[in-house]
Amino acid sequence: MKPEVLGIISSLSGVLVGGGISYLLQIGRLRHAYRLKVEELKTEHMAERTARYYLSHKGYTDRRFETLKKALGGFEDNELRKILVRSGAVRSYRNNEEWWTLLERIPEKIEKKRSKQS
Repeated sequence: MKPEVLGIISSLSGVLVGGGISYLLQIGRLRHAYRLKVEELKTEHMAERTARYYLSHKGYTDRRFETLKKALGGFEDNELRKILVRSGAVRSYRNNEEWWTLLERIPEKIEKKRSKQS
């Protein structure tokens, strides 16, 4: 075989092997990144679900931020506020304290206030 052809074949095989290894490594990295993102979203989803659970309690139409913070430990204050907003809650202030209510329960909260005043 001519040396030129042998050089082309060896160069081509080197490129193919190197490209194959790079491809396999990249696939491994992408799978790992995907799994990390799924776990991150799962944590956020479960936090939103837990916030909705606490805010949906039959006896309480709203909850103090400190109560929610204790129940949903591990989050910074502003991060927890974002989770509460994503779960459908709105903030209000009472006696210099932060309270959160699900948007869908505001009519129920208003009705309770009216019945107490009557």
